[in-house]
Amino acid sequence: MIQLTNRQARQFLLLKHGLLGEYKFSGKQGVLDFVRQVSCIQYDPIDVCGKNAELVLQSRIKGFTKGMLAELLYKDRSLVDYPDKNLAMISVEDWPYFERYRKAARQHGERYPEMQALTAQVWAHIENHGAISSDDLKLDGEFSWQSAIHWSGGNNSSRSVLEQMYSTGELVIHHKKGTRKYYDIAKKYIQPNLLNAPEPLEDELQHHKWRVLRRIGSVGLLWNRASDAWLNIWGLKAAQRAEVFRQLIHEGRIIAVAVEHMKDTLCCLTEDLLLIEAVLHNQESRLRCELIAPLDNLIWDRKLINELFGFDYTWEIYTPAIKRKFGYYVLPILYGESFIGRVETFVERKTGTLVIKNIWYEHGVKQTKQLRTALNRCIQRFAVFNECETISTESMN
Repeated sequence: MIQLTNRQARQFLLLKHGLLGEYKFSGKQGVLDFVRQVSCIQYDPIDVCGKNAELVLQSRIKGFTKGMLAELLYKDRSLVDYPDKNLAMISVEDWPYFERYRKAARQHGERYPEMQALTAQVWAHIENHGAISSDDLKLDGEFSWQSAIHWSGGNNSSRSVLEQMYSTGELVIHHKKGTRKYYDIAKKYIQPNLLNAPEPLEDELQHHKWRVLRRIGSVGLLWNRASDAWLNIWGLKAAQRAEVFRQLIHEGRIIAVAVEHMKDTLCCLTEDLLLIEAVLHNQESRLRCELIAPLDNLIWDRKLINELFGFDYTWEIYTPAIKRKFGYYVLPILYGESFIGRVETFVERKTGTLVIKNIWYEHGVKQTKQLRTALNRCIQRFAVFNECETISTESMN
């Protein structure tokens, strides 16, 4: 077991994510490298100051633009929209490992005899007109269902059928316009050796081990306890998770990490031992200031972040306004090795203005000249990322 101080654990996590010191990732290749490192980035359609996946990347990728992600998804097809930790973006090479979920979707669809005729209409429409959204598609026949796979069903026949065909792997997302998804035939965009590959890990335990390894690598450090980091891994209950951890430690694929003043043991990937060594040698890093996405991989486990960083973060977007402590869409502010506060910001698109509605500093944070300079530069970069020419500062705490 590796012993780390609290600070060393924080340094390890931030170095792993490319959030401490010089930028570890750069440009479009950096986006691809980072996605492969974390396995998936969670997707959320809400765009107040950038969508969640874009916000994750802007904090880590030097020179990142939103177009880079769009190109990797919809031009290069190196990435693909696919459910992993909820709705997400994954490397297309990982497509075969989710075949069990597509199989389950196909089996679920067999319960609806009307599905076959409706999917035939979708195929014909795409062949004649190209990529479609549910708004463009009018099907003959009504169809209402409840998805057992990745989406909540509804009474919109077109949307339900498209989402079912997406769940089975017949369709992929061709592109998005705002929150609207356009679908096209999967075999046009995914290589046959990936599209038609058999399930690589048919045994459920082996599949669970693969998924848990991905999630540990995605966050950096995780414990064997209930966590949002395990969302959407079917069948991974507490007993199964404990057995997976036991076997992965026994096989030497993950390493137990004890952090001072923490009751629970954490684990990291064995391949990250070199990064642990760098931290143990107490290398000082240049201080960086970054705004962190609300569904960022680093903070998937909010309880872990609270224990390590002393930062209690809740995304209050779904909290009634009267009950919010802060605001509708608030981003954590990371400075150096600490979360020093949070900011509520939004883009006023008509005027091309980034509005800083409010900043709340954590208790005890000294607003030094160095901190303010770093934060100002961070906000300026954030304005460029959002293609804003001006920055407006409203009344701030």
